[in-house]
Amino acid sequence: MKKEYFTRESIENDGLLIQNSISAIHSKTPFRFDPDKAGLLILDMQQYFLDKRSHAFIPTAPAIVHGLIELITAFQEIQRPVILTRHKNTSENAGSLSRWWNDVLPRDNPMGELHPTILQTGAEVMDKTQYDAFYNTDLETRLRDEDVTQVVIGGVMTHLCCETTARSAFVRDFDVFFLVDGTATYNLNYHLSSLRNLSHGFGSMVRVREIVNRVRDHEPSPFPVQFSNNGGTTGGGDQGDDGEESKTVNDQKQGWRDVL
Repeated sequence: MKKEYFTRESIENDGLLIQNSISAIHSKTPFRFDPDKAGLLILDMQQYFLDKRSHAFIPTAPAIVHGLIELITAFQEIQRPVILTRHKNTSENAGSLSRWWNDVLPRDNPMGELHPTILQTGAEVMDKTQYDAFYNTDLETRLRDEDVTQVVIGGVMTHLCCETTARSAFVRDFDVFFLVDGTATYNLNYHLSSLRNLSHGFGSMVRVREIVNRVRDHEPSPFPVQFSNNGGTTGGGDQGDDGEESKTVNDQKQGWRDVL
């Protein structure tokens, strides 16, 4: 069930392959990313999911830490809100989670603390008790108070808390930008299934590098932006000047479609 599918060395290239495979199926991208309207939500980057000693360890999660740190820093540089969620339960507020998993993450469990490098960013921390970060929290109020109308979502797990929060944000009228290489879960099948579903009706599938670059450029931009193998943009399409880009990207897309 658990299998590492990103590594620190492969994640940027693999993120591009995944994004292209999703774009080949669902290319609708009505949202324009505007850093001045955006807030960053990083969900549940806790030792419970990142420490190998934990039964809930996500093998791919350590690979996304570096990119999330860079993204948090970029948002902080332009003074846009960053909220780190921390999942903690009591027997009273766990609800269906305790019956489904026969387990809860109690407040006094040291594994419930955020990963040290994430916590050291000094970003705001908000506790939650369910998959949905909006449920029984003041998250929406915090975002509205900062004039946020768009949310960038990263963290763990892709198909549980991240996906549920993305759907909840959408129905609350936030534009959703979901990080294909800034989220992680137990295996690639879960990851791709979430991305495909969300891309059809809930949000734009984006990469960490794209968002970091747009935040630092500090200008609105449509997504997704197709990137060539050398890191340059191709103007939103697969076709390069000599046609080689198109063949490479199409081969990559086919490879990721074959995964499932």
